[in-house]
Amino acid sequence: MSDLESRGTARPGDLVSVADSRGRIFGIAHFSSTSQITLRMLAANHEGSEMSLLRLRLEAAAQHRARVVRDTNSYRLVHAEADQLPGLIIDRYGDVFVLQTLNQGMDRAKPQIVELLQELFAPVAIVERNDAVVRKLEGLPLEKGVLRGELPAGPITVEMNGLSLTADVLGGQKTGVFLDQRENYLAARRHARGRVLDCFCSTGGFAVHMAASAESVEAVDASAVALDAARANAERNGAGNVNIREADVFALLSDYGSARRQFDTIVLDPPAFAKSRATVEKALRGYKDINLRALRMLGPGGILMTYSCSHHVSEADLLGVVAEAAIDAGKTLRVLERRTQAADHPILLTVPETLYLKGAVLEVVA
Repeated sequence: MSDLESRGTARPGDLVSVADSRGRIFGIAHFSSTSQITLRMLAANHEGSEMSLLRLRLEAAAQHRARVVRDTNSYRLVHAEADQLPGLIIDRYGDVFVLQTLNQGMDRAKPQIVELLQELFAPVAIVERNDAVVRKLEGLPLEKGVLRGELPAGPITVEMNGLSLTADVLGGQKTGVFLDQRENYLAARRHARGRVLDCFCSTGGFAVHMAASAESVEAVDASAVALDAARANAERNGAGNVNIREADVFALLSDYGSARRQFDTIVLDPPAFAKSRATVEKALRGYKDINLRALRMLGPGGILMTYSCSHHVSEADLLGVVAEAAIDAGKTLRVLERRTQAADHPILLTVPETLYLKGAVLEVVA
């Protein structure tokens, strides 16, 4: 806000022209009256209405997904800045669309977005999951509900990588399930073997995918609700070797380490430890701690799949603390794969915030 010389007559959420003191136009943006990010640029040149710009962006986003999405009926249709629609998230679960409008501009444009989704895709229901706390920075209320149509009874079926999972679009984490890990689930299936420990398993995406290539999978999370979904997902896919366990992962890793438990494969997919730049140092300690505990339970040939969804933590940060953990554990690690979010969550080279999910598949050499 301090860099803004004049807001003119702009109201919260308005689409405004952005110019310098000499009157040179930079483009158009959404104006926010409360956020530290006052202007969110939408286009350098656009002479039509806001509705026509939204239509253009939605059609472009849909075309990109048609090129990159495979083997699923569920994917992210709009990934905010990465689709030149800052503050807008739209996830598709079959014929149900879930949207988040995370700034004043997109929230004000919500009726137009709903109309365009109806026109372009004819969904059976459009849901809003505007219960993300980031909306408070914009002075927006937290709310969720059905905006258009009617939700089918019961959980929504998500077809993914040949498996059938379920999504709770009103009560589940994020907008229902972790769509961003879809391609990483396949990597996990390729590399998993033997006795597997899946930490922070949520609704069981990794566990169910790894079941086919593992001797056994122990899937652990602290959320009873998420574990109920994980148990149902394992059952509906015939994954009888998946054992669901409710526990605090930090405490469990400590207990297993003390008991000298050993596994052949361990997955670490924790929630974001760093919610802001101020918490990065503490977050890195947390990432090192869980990776160190995991590495102590892996012998030669063991596989560690480790992830961070904290966008304030870079890939270099994550690999750095894992390297430190490996040294402390007396392990030598080979990088088998570097992983990131699925292709329907695109990354812009000049917008580092669009790269938020970092991970690696590592093998214990000795």
